[in-house]
Amino acid sequence: MYKNIEKQKVLHMAEQVDYQDGQIVSRTLVQNSKLSMTLFAFEKDEEISTHAAGGDAMVTVLEGTGRFTVGGEVFLVSQGETLIMPKDIPHAVYGQERFKMLLTVSF
Repeated sequence: MYKNIEKQKVLHMAEQVDYQDGQIVSRTLVQNSKLSMTLFAFEKDEEISTHAAGGDAMVTVLEGTGRFTVGGEVFLVSQGETLIMPKDIPHAVYGQERFKMLLTVSF
């Protein structure tokens, strides 16, 4: 079930989460045993350090460009692009510039 977001309305997903100086802002849309969906806004130079997810993680960049390191390989992902980070593979996310993304993890 979706939460923290309007239903039955056309939305621009990038507008559903705001930047904050020196922060990573997140907004959870779905969280259950099968699926997690979260919007993120990264300020420049903010990062989520290396970790692994318990499911396949799909990132779609909504604005700007993020740097993703997956299994030691670096990817620059820009607005409109998607990257899938496989389950149990270590990955990290870095704000190359300010950027927004939608993270969907399927368990």
